[in-house]
Amino acid sequence: MAHVPAAERRPQLVEAAIDLMARKGVDAGSTRAIAAELGVAQATVHYTFGTKRDLYGAIVERLAGEMIDRVCAAAPAEAVPGEAGFAASVQVMAGELWATYAERPGRFAVFDELTTIGSRDPDIREALRAHQHAMERTAAELVTGLAAETGVALATDALAIARFFLIGFDGLVARHRISDDGTHDADLDRLVTAIVHLAVHG
Repeated sequence: MAHVPAAERRPQLVEAAIDLMARKGVDAGSTRAIAAELGVAQATVHYTFGTKRDLYGAIVERLAGEMIDRVCAAAPAEAVPGEAGFAASVQVMAGELWATYAERPGRFAVFDELTTIGSRDPDIREALRAHQHAMERTAAELVTGLAAETGVALATDALAIARFFLIGFDGLVARHRISDDGTHDADLDRLVTAIVHLAVHG
């Protein structure tokens, strides 16, 4: 394969690793397997990512970034005033986040597996914590922005609302991965209703 600058090779390797892990699980993502996935020498993976922590951190960054970008893009340019407008906007963004999962569930599975590994590995846990906090801050900023646009006074701290939603959404995804019984749409609606009530009424 022709020489590719490191700046281009890094995202290629991250994507190859995610694709491999989405199909076969995180444990299958050895440097040898990732190199084979992209058709490069194993040394290329070692050179690009000095440690497993670096590789896992880059994977988490890519996956978290995809979710954040998708939800931010779905934020309405102009919301209807009042609680109804706030609720409708939250519903749109929650639906977009669900669509991100539903279109490529294997990528969420990789994130979940890395989270489990991170609970036992302090190096990986640090990378996961940083990106978890980034997602929470972004969600809190979206909630604050929606409240300002709709004229709603938040009765609960925006960061607490963001954490509550992300915890609920993660649980919904985990259940859907095991029991795809068609209840997810109604459950997502209930989660949004709970979020709106927490935000507006406390």
